[in-house]
Amino acid sequence: MFQRLAVDRGAILFDPERVDDPGWELFDRERWQARGALTAHTGGRGSIHFIADRGRHWALRRYLRGGIVARLVHERFLFLGEDRTRSFLELRLLASLLQRGLPVPVPVAAGYRRGCCTYVAELITERLAGAASLTEMLRAGHMNDTRWAAIGRCLRRFHDVGVQHADLNANNIMLGEAGEVWVLDFDRGRLREPGAWRERILDRLARSLAKITAGRIEWQPGFSVLRSAHDG
Repeated sequence: MFQRLAVDRGAILFDPERVDDPGWELFDRERWQARGALTAHTGGRGSIHFIADRGRHWALRRYLRGGIVARLVHERFLFLGEDRTRSFLELRLLASLLQRGLPVPVPVAAGYRRGCCTYVAELITERLAGAASLTEMLRAGHMNDTRWAAIGRCLRRFHDVGVQHADLNANNIMLGEAGEVWVLDFDRGRLREPGAWRERILDRLARSLAKITAGRIEWQPGFSVLRSAHDG
């Protein structure tokens, strides 16, 4: 499905059915900005921009570090081989999840560029038109039991096939106008045998909800509906 193209100090993988001008320029924000095709958005595990150009509607993400390490090394990762770069791993995982019929963004292209022993990484996926994050829906007062239950059933589909999300939070769950649910950001995600890790993922989501609402929005009853739909 994906084709590889060597670039200066790195490489890209891309879907030739969606990319007709492959090269590192795909990830060049200044180029997209000059064409009036770029808007910024911050969230998830990286710096996100949206691209709208010639019928293309993409989300472009640069991988950034989190936690204390980010204060010293913001966007560089130790290079352990091309196939272990975060962008290549996530691109291939997304393709695998799509083949399983799971609701994830369509992968378009991934790339990395090396320094001495480190690299920077980029990922492009199709943008989910008309979708809003669980965070946005909560703050706007648009959540109801039907939407909470839909999220629970969606997460159960991922867990049943062994998809372990590394950072499931309210920003990584997207809701469509017709009740659709998608899950984003599979950086460091993997496929594994079902187990107790599924409970830890749901607990992480609950902590995320508590943090973003900061006691101002009631989320616990909705999360109980989500858990019941997930466990049923």
